[in-house]
Amino acid sequence: MAKDYYQILGIQKNANQEEIKRAYRKLAHQYHPDKGGDAEKFKEVSEAYRVLSDSEKRNQYDQFGRVFEGGQAPGWDFPGQGGQGFGFDFESMKDRFGEDFDEMDLGDIFGEMFGFGMRSGGKKDLKRGKDIEIEMEIPLEATLNERKEEISLYKQVVCSRCQGKGAEPGTSVNECFSCRGTGEVQQIRKTMFGTVTRYAVCPECGGEGYRPAKPCNVCKGEGRVKGDDKIKISIPAGVDTNQVIKVGGGGEAGRKGGKAGDLYVRIFVKKHTIFERKGDDLYLSREISFSQAGLGDEVEVPALEGTKILLKVPEGAESGKILRISGKGIPHFQGYGRGDMYVELIIKTPKKLTKKQKELLERLKEEGL
Repeated sequence: MAKDYYQILGIQKNANQEEIKRAYRKLAHQYHPDKGGDAEKFKEVSEAYRVLSDSEKRNQYDQFGRVFEGGQAPGWDFPGQGGQGFGFDFESMKDRFGEDFDEMDLGDIFGEMFGFGMRSGGKKDLKRGKDIEIEMEIPLEATLNERKEEISLYKQVVCSRCQGKGAEPGTSVNECFSCRGTGEVQQIRKTMFGTVTRYAVCPECGGEGYRPAKPCNVCKGEGRVKGDDKIKISIPAGVDTNQVIKVGGGGEAGRKGGKAGDLYVRIFVKKHTIFERKGDDLYLSREISFSQAGLGDEVEVPALEGTKILLKVPEGAESGKILRISGKGIPHFQGYGRGDMYVELIIKTPKKLTKKQKELLERLKEEGL
């Protein structure tokens, strides 16, 4: 039967990494063999932590009840326990590290040994500008055709004095002495398993790999300043509420010539006084008289473009009947054609009648109408 790592650590399945680490630390000290604890329990706790603290292994375990690395995730083996693992001698480790051994964060040490904090797939772009998200409200009529909008944003823009380089014009930009242009430095730490090397952002250059000989007087070496920037936005036909339009490079300017962030425009379409939008279809109501409903007629209905459309009302139409006008709805977003327009007929009951109208209705009544 597969082990329940969550039960072993005494945590819920939705526990975050901090909760996993805290639970492991508590149990590791409790079952520490060098403190008279249960070595088998310590092996189980360490095995559970090694799997659940690794997002990839945890996903495998949640899906399949195990991890796939040549067998089940191994635990820790100790001298005299018949194991074939690392063979940790906690007594010798304590002699090596002295009193500090009891205070060591075993979770951090194991994390480093199994790859946490080591160099990953690629270095983060520390100079890239931040993304910006804004909201824009447009009328329903604006969805019929593609339109261009120009907005002004107050944000980080490229410094006009140094052109984003961060250095005073005419001065040089030099390689960082601390990291030799790599943007990162090595951190070496001694653990019970030996020496562990980690890579961190260079504190001298902030991960950029170079430093200006003389920082720009305007931007103070940042390569950017706060200012207004006009941006053109293309809004496609058929756009709907909560759709987001991306404007590449429309966000904050990057530091020292770095890539700009992106601008994300969230669209909100205003409610119309006549039309109701449902997807790409439009709905409206049209009042007709008794005679038009009974005899049939042609009536005008408005179109979203501002024009009028002739709608044929069939004889004997009832109140609430819905008629469709093809191709008079909203254009399909990034597609071809348009939705339809639906007109609900509402038979209007007059509140005041002339004498002649009453006489005519009396005659109709006599005829059974």
